[in-house]
Amino acid sequence: MTLDHTLEQDREDRGRSQNLSLTRDHPPTTVPGYEPERFLGAGAFGEVWTATNRNTGRRVAIKFYAHRGGLDWSLLSREVEKLRFLFADRYAVQLLDVGWDADPPYYVMEYMAQGALEERTKQGPLPVHEALRLFREVATGLLHAHGKGILHCDLKPANVLLDHDGNPRLADFGQSRLSHDQTPSLGTLFYMAPEQADLRAVPHARWDVYALGALLYTMLVGHAPYRTADVETALSTAGELEERLQTYRRMLQQSPPPREHRKVPGVDRSLAEIIERCLAVDPDKRFANVQAVLDALNLRGMRRAQRPLLVLGAGVPVLLLTVIWLFASNAIRAAIDQSQAAVIEKALHSNRFAAQFVAETVARQIDRRWQIIEQQAAQEDFTELLREAQDQPIEAPARRALQDALTRLAVRHPEVRATSWFVTDRKGIQIARYPADKVTLDRDFSYRDYFHGQGQDLPPGTPNLKPLERTYRSNVFRSVATNNRMVAFSTCVWSGPKETPDRHVLGVIAMTIELGRFAELSPEDTANEGQVAVLVDARKDAAGRRGAILEHPYLAAYLRGNFGPTPELYLTDDEIARIEELRPLKLALIAANQRADEAVKARSFSNLAAADTPEGTLTESVGKSGQEAESSASDAPANTIAPAPVGLPQQVSVDPKLVEKVRRLALRPTYYDSVGGTYQGVWLAAVEPVIVDERAEEMRDTGWAVIVQERQQAATRPIATLGPRLRRLGLTALGVVGVLVTLLWGFAIILLDDAPQSRWIGKLRRTIGLGSLRTGSASTLGSGSMTPGTGADPSPASQS
Repeated sequence: MTLDHTLEQDREDRGRSQNLSLTRDHPPTTVPGYEPERFLGAGAFGEVWTATNRNTGRRVAIKFYAHRGGLDWSLLSREVEKLRFLFADRYAVQLLDVGWDADPPYYVMEYMAQGALEERTKQGPLPVHEALRLFREVATGLLHAHGKGILHCDLKPANVLLDHDGNPRLADFGQSRLSHDQTPSLGTLFYMAPEQADLRAVPHARWDVYALGALLYTMLVGHAPYRTADVETALSTAGELEERLQTYRRMLQQSPPPREHRKVPGVDRSLAEIIERCLAVDPDKRFANVQAVLDALNLRGMRRAQRPLLVLGAGVPVLLLTVIWLFASNAIRAAIDQSQAAVIEKALHSNRFAAQFVAETVARQIDRRWQIIEQQAAQEDFTELLREAQDQPIEAPARRALQDALTRLAVRHPEVRATSWFVTDRKGIQIARYPADKVTLDRDFSYRDYFHGQGQDLPPGTPNLKPLERTYRSNVFRSVATNNRMVAFSTCVWSGPKETPDRHVLGVIAMTIELGRFAELSPEDTANEGQVAVLVDARKDAAGRRGAILEHPYLAAYLRGNFGPTPELYLTDDEIARIEELRPLKLALIAANQRADEAVKARSFSNLAAADTPEGTLTESVGKSGQEAESSASDAPANTIAPAPVGLPQQVSVDPKLVEKVRRLALRPTYYDSVGGTYQGVWLAAVEPVIVDERAEEMRDTGWAVIVQERQQAATRPIATLGPRLRRLGLTALGVVGVLVTLLWGFAIILLDDAPQSRWIGKLRRTIGLGSLRTGSASTLGSGSMTPGTGADPSPASQS
């Protein structure tokens, strides 16, 4: 007895069949009404011919049972009986006629033009979409057969025939059983469920479920599941039928589940799980029936159809949230940038006001220093002492008297914080100094800028240098006594009043201040976060460089720490250029304002003179109401003086373009990279030149400038902390929205999942009134849920 009841020819058998087809020219017997055409092949029980119905011209296939010796007439009657039950079912090969009394017997069935599915699978795996189409058709045909109480029990590619349209039809029902039939049925190895390979097994719908999975696996992979060289060798070496069946069952139970179908492109996880569940060795883990397989396949198709909507539904909120986040981020960034610009602008305005105040303070202190030495130089007794001390040795009484006078001057003015006070004669020889220092006394300093006033130190020993004849502020130089960098304020000492005929310069009196010790800038303030005032010199120093930093909190701390000579600190070229651009504009603006003030004064004197006239103009003017005076003032143009009497300027105004240019230049954002230690970093700075208004025009410009700077990080800290807070708030909002969207979609997925894997989801679906294919399949399968002994009675009456 063979396992393959639908015999599969080997190469020799096919060769003999081909030879028979060449030699046979007529069938074993004549079939009334049919014209034989050609021989198709021979099998275990006979041969098959194609023929044509003489009346209708329909092509059919006629199966002749010519081998009477081995023919089991009960099998023939059963097959014919099953085909009769499936009459008019388009998923099964139709039975057209039966010749029971013919010699040999035969039956006529539909002719399938494209042959068996087995020929397609031998050519290689089928595309996934084609395999699924055929699989669904075969499963539907099985469902119809199960609905009529018929279990096929031998489903394989050779028993699936393809019509001229390529649609599959179920064939060869020789091993089929009715649902109430308890007779065992053996199928084909590798397509037969393991529990079916038992001569005592009772037919069950799960057998066809396993065969369905094996059929789909074969179409996708190209060979049957579990069909390996080792398994075939073990089966071929087995002895009797019972031993072969036992070996088959054991090999399937011990072999790992097939996985090659997962490597096929286009086989998704859901389809792979359907195949694996159909091929489950344990029948309890298999689909209960064919209807469950189709339900799982339909659910997969529904989910695949819903996938674009799910992706779109999930992607749109994500895309929307992303767009919202991008717009919100840009809006936050723009708001932060605008706020930061506003804060910087406010800080610059504050720094400018502070710079103006500090610059005015410095200017007053400079003028105060000049006034001190000018007053001392103008005293007759001091002039006489200097005259007497000329060319005298250091021990001379006149030199000691001059030294005492200089000491009293220094003691009276500690507020200027002068580093030293000294006097030189007309040749530049230092003849007095406070505090006294033998290193500098009687040395020639005529090359110093504070002596000759030429704007720079000259080489020592330069001949014929004359002392300056005006009050002066020197450049920055390095002290011979202390080696520290300092600046000197000096003025000349005349021999007599201006009207003296032989009036000449007797010498120079000066004070020096070490860089970092200017009291007006509060050098003790070492705060490195708030506003910091910096004093700089835009003119060249003794080394010929511009932009020397005269005062900075870093310098003050350096001096307090006694770290050695004062370091050389300079501005950048950009800052020097800005100061050089601002200075002449500021001087021009001051000059214009002074001319306007002089015009106002001139007009006021003219009005006072007119008040003495008989008309009493002043009285009438005073008698006007405050409202009228205010109205008259409001009608006057800005920066304009009202018309004055004849002979005086009719209009004096300050050029508004000049005012605006100075304002813009002073408020131009400057990111000053401050120097030294904790002051290293980026600072917002405003610049203001130091101009002494009270001095003559040639002495107003000191060449100095004040920079008031504020650390940008400190100024913008509230905005800097606002940005992260807004971003955290935005991310929190997006997170909450994301969680809500996820929960909503999770609930939607629960609603859409007709066959949930989780029993909790199934319980939730039942709680809210939704069924489940997994829990309610028995009610939805109808007659397709076939179990042994419970099928419908396949009698002709029941088919109606």
